[in-house]
Amino acid sequence: MASFLLIHGAMGGAWCWEPVLPGLQDLGHQAVAIDLPGQGADPTPLAEITLYRYADAVCDALDRFDGPVILTGHSMGGMVITQAASQRPEKLSGLAYAAAFLPQPGQALIDITRLPEAAGDSVQANIVVDGDPPVAVMPPEAAPEALYHCCTSEQVAWALPQRGGQPVIPFTQPFVLHDGSAAAFDALPRAYVTCLQDRAIRPAVQRLMYTAAGCEPVIEIDTDHSPWLSRTDELVAALDAVAGAFART
Repeated sequence: MASFLLIHGAMGGAWCWEPVLPGLQDLGHQAVAIDLPGQGADPTPLAEITLYRYADAVCDALDRFDGPVILTGHSMGGMVITQAASQRPEKLSGLAYAAAFLPQPGQALIDITRLPEAAGDSVQANIVVDGDPPVAVMPPEAAPEALYHCCTSEQVAWALPQRGGQPVIPFTQPFVLHDGSAAAFDALPRAYVTCLQDRAIRPAVQRLMYTAAGCEPVIEIDTDHSPWLSRTDELVAALDAVAGAFART
């Protein structure tokens, strides 16, 4: 069985993965979710948060595992796991992206949102940015249609109060391939779970990213941007399938 380290997206926390953990564990997998710095219960000051601080926190978590890990990211978490993987490729059995940003070297999250394939996404249309350092929030009246439109009203009511603000600086910072790790990083298997009704990272830009990265397998779920909540069982099955595919590589 596999070990999963699960990384949440913007404005989230380890709480996002709470619905997924029991299913993975019931299948015999080890599954751990963490709060990124400044998110969830983590007290890191917002002024200290960068993409690279996020990646260092993930590397610290990876170092606590005894064996190889499937590093899994949702949404912005895809940026984080990519950066962390370039720093700890020897700790990984592969990378799994769930409706996530998947950058090429030198590419920042904000660069991906400006691609023609990303036009019309509901996050850029609805987030509000304020403060110094700047922090983005999604108004609660916009989040259900932008992020959770395939969820039940009960699921939305559970998620909305737990969402927090998101420092903007990590959005602007590029993935930097770690010195000396290019060959090991490039050799890592990659899988992608694409969400066909995603309004936050449009399916067309997901396709662009997973094709450029050579992801295999690519698994489709007909849902919104939050499969961990809207289609929990399907996401668990997809990650289980990823573990099986990686075990055969």
